[in-house]
Amino acid sequence: MTDSDDFLWWRGPRSDRPRGDRWTEIGEESFQEKERRITGRHYLPGSVPDWAEDLFRVARAAFIADKYVRRTGVRDRWTRRISLAVPVTEHERWASAAVRTHLTALLQVLTGDLWNVDFRPLTGHYVEEAMISPDDPRAAEVALFSGGLDSLSWAATRARAADSRPLLLVMFREIGLLRLQQRVYKAVERLGGARPVLLLPMSQTPAGDGSRLRLETSSRTRGLLYAAGAIRAATAHGVSTVHIPENGQLALNPPLTAARSAACSTRSVHPRTLRSLNALVTAVSDTESAVQVVNPLTQLTKGEVCKAGRDAGLTPSDLESTLSCGKPPTRRSGGPPIANCGVCFPCLVRRSGLLHANGIDGTRYEALPWADGLPLDRGADWRALQRWLLGRYTITDLLTDTPLPPDMDPMAAFEVIKRGRKELARLLQIAGAAEAADAA
Repeated sequence: MTDSDDFLWWRGPRSDRPRGDRWTEIGEESFQEKERRITGRHYLPGSVPDWAEDLFRVARAAFIADKYVRRTGVRDRWTRRISLAVPVTEHERWASAAVRTHLTALLQVLTGDLWNVDFRPLTGHYVEEAMISPDDPRAAEVALFSGGLDSLSWAATRARAADSRPLLLVMFREIGLLRLQQRVYKAVERLGGARPVLLLPMSQTPAGDGSRLRLETSSRTRGLLYAAGAIRAATAHGVSTVHIPENGQLALNPPLTAARSAACSTRSVHPRTLRSLNALVTAVSDTESAVQVVNPLTQLTKGEVCKAGRDAGLTPSDLESTLSCGKPPTRRSGGPPIANCGVCFPCLVRRSGLLHANGIDGTRYEALPWADGLPLDRGADWRALQRWLLGRYTITDLLTDTPLPPDMDPMAAFEVIKRGRKELARLLQIAGAAEAADAA
């Protein structure tokens, strides 16, 4: 996919500006691992409609821009102004005011940045589309599969469904954690029984931008990239629904402190985000190939999701083999080969969920959040969680962070958070017992 025209540009701090103020069109050179699956070129059982190819192209452009533009270079060290120019096949559809409104609203909810997105016709480009293999089986269901507790539990549940048609799991590979993801996938295969389980691996690791500077560490558009890849695969399989399994507790992700409000906390599966994404898909898609994205676990806490996994036949060891960490130690330069740090907020929720389902958590973590001598910065999430659990949390707190879509029952969402708080409170009891033991 090459052309002399530029694919995207950016306006922002001069310190981050690429040579010539421009980046060339995103293709394989923008992602690591020179493999066919990087840009989605892989065997599919049917063709992909133009709108779905365009959506995937837009999502990749937003993801690369999100990684290349550092937040450290802007005045408040967060809010950036990002401009994209994306070539699309369905230019008239994407250039409409409604589509632009849906897309910019979605990107702003996800990242907290100010986006300006323009589109131009995809002419004079050589586009290598997905390779068609019509003899391959068509899936009846499509779900994202990360190798985490939530996606494993959902995949295990659906793998045991009384359906002879395949379940397709779309997995975006994590650098340094591929073996873990494959091991977790094997647990799903083991439970599949008569139902075939298919895996579609894709890549999401960007290459450097040529500046030799570290890329932006936040990846708020990564969820959009994942969803667009799964939507694209679903259209080729003739599936009208994509499942993005995320427990309702973390999908809502209430901020532990005022500094973590709105897009300062991940909102990739927040009900409002999914509503905006579905509105965008409806606006750009054909009615015959339209796909909607849903979160099947929105009414469950982490502990309830873990228990559902156990009910589906997963063992405690299966659950403990998963990845939940926001900053896996194995990604750090010189970090230990451990998947979960144990001290970030996702790891704390993980701990509470496994304790709820198994009564014990045998996961190998890098550190204990309440251990003496933990560096101040690494204990920040634990201290924030303690204050949040000891304070009062009301439905007003839930609604004033990121508004819920009008078709969602706010009381049902609030009840999920309340049950999740009870699960997390068990960590306070464990920490208190550990302190008492040390004092004795």
